[in-house]
Amino acid sequence: MAEKPELDRVDRALLRALSGNARASGAALATEVGVAESTVSLRLRRLQALGTVRGYRVEVDLASLGVSLQALIAIRLVKHDRSEIDAFRSQVPHLPGVISVYHMAGAEDYLLHVAARDAEELREFVLAHLTGHPAVAHTETNLIFEHVDGDGWDKLVG
Repeated sequence: MAEKPELDRVDRALLRALSGNARASGAALATEVGVAESTVSLRLRRLQALGTVRGYRVEVDLASLGVSLQALIAIRLVKHDRSEIDAFRSQVPHLPGVISVYHMAGAEDYLLHVAARDAEELREFVLAHLTGHPAVAHTETNLIFEHVDGDGWDKLVG
């Protein structure tokens, strides 16, 4: 496991500010955190080099694009052969509608976060890509009514 980087008050405040608005300017971040803009720039480069900040993302409102249905699909594999797991893992993120893939311990091996335009498209996704897949033994689809991002990571780093 990677060594945990030492984060001080400024680093944590900068991470909180970025999690609220990853597009904030250096000047805005400096004002919010209470440091010079040059400090923000140096700290961001350091956090990126450490791998603490892995990237910046756009959050897309799928409903505005006509994609109104999301689901979590639990998947149990037929066997736990390394080559089958690797093959499944390399293919699944590229299937249409897959937003996230989680490899898990427990009763299920994978959890897929999937988006679809409607129930028929979701059904077709499951039938075309999962139930007939030779590595898949079982699927269980759960519809998402609402998703709320948490900020609990902040409490873990002090």
